[in-house]
Amino acid sequence: MFVLDPTTLVGFHTWLSIVAIAAGFPMTAALLKGHLSRHWNGIFLSTAFATSATGYAFPFSGVLPSHIVGGISLVLIVVAGLGLYVFGLRAAWRRVYAITAVLSFYLLIFVLIAQLFLKVTVLHDMAPTQSEPPFAIAQGVVLAIFLALTVLAARRFGNGVRGPRAA
Repeated sequence: MFVLDPTTLVGFHTWLSIVAIAAGFPMTAALLKGHLSRHWNGIFLSTAFATSATGYAFPFSGVLPSHIVGGISLVLIVVAGLGLYVFGLRAAWRRVYAITAVLSFYLLIFVLIAQLFLKVTVLHDMAPTQSEPPFAIAQGVVLAIFLALTVLAARRFGNGVRGPRAA
């Protein structure tokens, strides 16, 4: 039986997250311009999927909020992948792809903020239980930004009459 050292798993999971987040910015920027960056979309989808999937490899006893977020993320990424790779962004799949890709990017940022408030001392001191106003404000601002980005991406990319072009 092959067992991963928890430190290695944490490191691998963290690097996957960083790469997915880094790829999420140019992926979203291209969607906002009404086109597709096949390079960044492939990197984003694969690393975002791997990030969410490896989250289930950590020891746990019972369903945690991270499992729920990870499950939602996996569903969004699978739907985005279907839209892009199976249905070729035909018809409504352009809009579905834009929405699911940007929302899955949001969930990575949501988790990043939660992790920052857990691990960065100054943030942790402001919101030790993550139920304090600084945490809620940070998450609320990011949610508002991503809702706007999702709507814009759905309109700009989803209404494209041409086929997707590489960015």
